[in-house]
Amino acid sequence: MIVGYHAYLELIPEFLVGKEVVSSQMMQEVARCRQALDLAAQGRDVALVSGGDPGIYAMAGLVFELARQRGYPGTIEIVPGLAAINSCAARLGAPLMHDFCAISLSDLLTPMEVIEKRLAAAAQADFVTALYNPKSKRRQSQVFLAQEIFLRHRSPQTPVGIVTAAYRRDERIVIARLDTMAAQEITMRSTVIIGNSQTETWNGLMVTPRGYHQKYQLDAAAE
Repeated sequence: MIVGYHAYLELIPEFLVGKEVVSSQMMQEVARCRQALDLAAQGRDVALVSGGDPGIYAMAGLVFELARQRGYPGTIEIVPGLAAINSCAARLGAPLMHDFCAISLSDLLTPMEVIEKRLAAAAQADFVTALYNPKSKRRQSQVFLAQEIFLRHRSPQTPVGIVTAAYRRDERIVIARLDTMAAQEITMRSTVIIGNSQTETWNGLMVTPRGYHQKYQLDAAAE
């Protein structure tokens, strides 16, 4: 049996053939997890479908929380996937070659004051930073706040990559600058990757040097 959010299930029709499918709407994460555990407790083999990697801003944690509360005795297997940060980084070039972090701008589960602290800490520490859930119909201001916070610590010319619907038919890739980031077309399906102080653009890509140039003198003469 397969349980999942309908938009994700629509991406994998070939895996649903001959299966019993339970589809639900957005914002019904708790109900989906409970239903999956209920069915599994009945002895059914259940797959709970999640977008990206189930352990990164997704369903794995909620499943374990509910299973612990219920004393669920069965086996839960987490099948790793490709997180948005991996997929989007690949489409942008090599922006994650040095230390990086991910911060969700959604305040549905995390207070905004906590998100602000995390943004400020990441900006000050010069992390390459991936912004998940940057904007929605209800939330429009957070990405402007993130831009403002990062501009306190980084050059306005810092490269920023914005990938929407990575590897899907309607994929859109934009490389902008930090001072124009918030003005770009950004949706809930976008992931924003802000470069660090060393990130550069080359051939329409983002590249964050790891430090090999300094250590091994990778110049034309040495090559």
